[in-house]
Amino acid sequence: MALKIVVCDHIHQSGLDLLQAQNDITFENLASLPKDALHQSLGDADVVITRSSTDVDEAFLDHAPNLKSIVRAGVGVDNVDIPACSKKGVVVMNVPTANTIAAVELTMTHLMSSVRNFPGANQQLKHDRKWKREDWYGTELKDKTLGIIGFGNIGSRVGKRAKAFEMDVITYDPYIDASKAIDAGVRYTTNFEDILQCDIITIHTPKNNETKNMITAKEIAKMKDGVILINCARGGLYNEDDLYDGLQSGKIRWAGIDVFNKEPATDNKLLDLPNVYVTPHIGANTLESQEKIAIEAAQAAIESARGSSYPNALNLPIKEVDLPLSIKPYLELTQKLSFICAQANKGVFKSLEITAYGEVSGYGDSLKTFALVGALSASLGDHINYVNAPFVAQERGLDVKFVGQELSYTYKNHIKITLNTQQDTFSIEGAVFEDKYLRITTINGFVLDIEPRGKMIFFRNTDVPGVIGMVGNTLAKHKINIADFRLARKDKEALAVVVVDDDVSQEVLRELESIPACLALKYVVV
Repeated sequence: MALKIVVCDHIHQSGLDLLQAQNDITFENLASLPKDALHQSLGDADVVITRSSTDVDEAFLDHAPNLKSIVRAGVGVDNVDIPACSKKGVVVMNVPTANTIAAVELTMTHLMSSVRNFPGANQQLKHDRKWKREDWYGTELKDKTLGIIGFGNIGSRVGKRAKAFEMDVITYDPYIDASKAIDAGVRYTTNFEDILQCDIITIHTPKNNETKNMITAKEIAKMKDGVILINCARGGLYNEDDLYDGLQSGKIRWAGIDVFNKEPATDNKLLDLPNVYVTPHIGANTLESQEKIAIEAAQAAIESARGSSYPNALNLPIKEVDLPLSIKPYLELTQKLSFICAQANKGVFKSLEITAYGEVSGYGDSLKTFALVGALSASLGDHINYVNAPFVAQERGLDVKFVGQELSYTYKNHIKITLNTQQDTFSIEGAVFEDKYLRITTINGFVLDIEPRGKMIFFRNTDVPGVIGMVGNTLAKHKINIADFRLARKDKEALAVVVVDDDVSQEVLRELESIPACLALKYVVV
C-alpha cells in the first residue's frame, strides 16, 4: 500500500507539486475542508503537513491511528501538542529557517516606518487627500543606536543591515559568545541596562519563561524619552498593557508590532493608538519564504514517510527508540535536569557533563543528545531539536562530556548533570523510581527528593532561624501559593526548593533575594 501524506492547511503550490511527483506516495490536499470533516479523513494518513490553522491535539491524533509524523510548515509549534504526539510515537518536525530573511526584512520595514512615519503619510495623502509635508518630519537612522535583544539567526542579520545604515548597534544575548557580535562589527553587552539606553530597540528571542514580559513598565521607565520599540518575534515579549501606557504617554515615540499576545488581534487596544504601526503576524509572508517553507515541509514529509530521516525533529517517538522500558524514563529525566541547569546557570555555556551510574550508563549517546536538547532549548526554544543539537553545541564551542559508571551505590540508576558557564557551575542529580516517577535527588550537593516539575524557586541561605517564615511571608504578600516546599542542609547552609502555583515576577525574586540570609536565588520553570 502506498504511503499517504495529508496536507491540512494551505501551502505554496511548489510544495504540492513536489508531493505530486513522488511515485511511491499519494497525497490529499484537504486544506479547504472544515476541521471536523478533516478529522474524519485522517484514518489512513502516514504523515500530515499543518500550519497554524489546524490544532494537532488529542482529538486530532485519535482520528489518525496510522500517523508516523507531523510537519509544521513554519517555525512555531504552539498548535501542536508535542507531549501527546510523543506518547503516541509521532515525530513532530518544523521548518525553522526558511522564513529568516522575510522576518529580518519585516523588522527593517517596521523600523523604517517608525522613523519616517510612512504609513501615516501615505494615509493622509492617499485617503484624506491632504498635502501637508510639515506633518511628517522623521528622523534618520544614521548615528542612531539600535539595541538588539537576541543575536541569533534573525537578530544577527538585522544587525548586519542596520550597520549598512551606519547605525551604532549593540546586542544583549547571554547565550552567545561575545566574539559572534564583535566579528559582525556589533558591540556586545552583558548589562541589559545598556540596551534600555538605545534610540531603537528590537527583540528577537523565543518566547519562554525568561523572555515573557521581558519589557515591562519598569524597563520602559529607564528608556530614553521618544524610544522606538519593534517586535516581529513573539507576542508577549513586551507587556502589552505597559507598552500601551508608554505609547499613550509619549515615553515611547513609536512601536512597530507584528505579533500579539492573543491572535487574531483585531480588538487589541494597541490598534487604537496613532503611534503604533501594526501588521497581522506576517513575518513569514513573502512569496519566496512561503515557497521555501512549502518545499522544505514537503521534503521533510516525504523523507519521514519513507523513514529515511526526520529533519528538524522536535521530539523522538518513544516506540522507535530501542531502549529497555526501565531506561526510557531516564531520557526524559536527563533532558529535564539539563533544562533546569540551563535556567539556573545562565550565561555562555562552556561545558556540559553527563554522568550516568548503573545500567543506564550504557546508553551514553542517547543521554548526551537529550541533555543537549534540554540545555540548549532553555534559550533557543523551537530552534533546537534532537537532530541539530550536537551541531549547535559544536558551533557554540560547548564541550560535552559523558562519564559512565557501571556501579551505582545510591540508586539502581542515577544521572548527574553539571553545567559550567563563564560565571558559575551548577550541578543537579536525579533518579527514576518504579520506572516512572522522576525525582531530583541532589542540587549542588544538597540532598533532597522532589519532582522536576512546575515553577520552582531554589533558595540557598545561611542556616539560621526564621528564613522559612520570611520566604513564606514574602510569597504570601504577593498572593503566590506554595504547592510544595523541600529543605536540605549541609555545612551550615540550607537549600529550600519551593514549588509555587503562580508566576513569580522579577520584583518578587528581588524581594526574596533581599532577605539577609539569602546566599543565592534561582527560578526555573519545568
